[in-house]
Amino acid sequence: MALKTTTLADGSVALLEPKGSLIGGDETDELRASVADLVEQGNRKLVIDLGKVTYLNSTAIGVLVTAHTSYKNNNGVVKLCGINKNINNIFVVSKLTMVFDVRDSRDEAVSSFS
Repeated sequence: MALKTTTLADGSVALLEPKGSLIGGDETDELRASVADLVEQGNRKLVIDLGKVTYLNSTAIGVLVTAHTSYKNNNGVVKLCGINKNINNIFVVSKLTMVFDVRDSRDEAVSSFS
């Protein structure tokens, strides 16, 4: 898996773009570490674009929930976007759509911070 980190908008919105499967190995650790680094740097607006994620398991969901909690505890917000149909089904069944702000596109997620 590859993880791309970018800063968007006026520099206040961070974007994480994981790619491939998130199944609890190095790729999930990399995502967890990137989120922790962003929180430590004082970032308060994070978009995680899951458009290139083909599969995720409960460990990856745990990392996403931890990211949400870390940001919320630091007066920040995490938004998800680009979720494919299979991953969306997991979010609906597990009621994570009630926890996360899920947007269809990256642009919609970024503009919703305004």
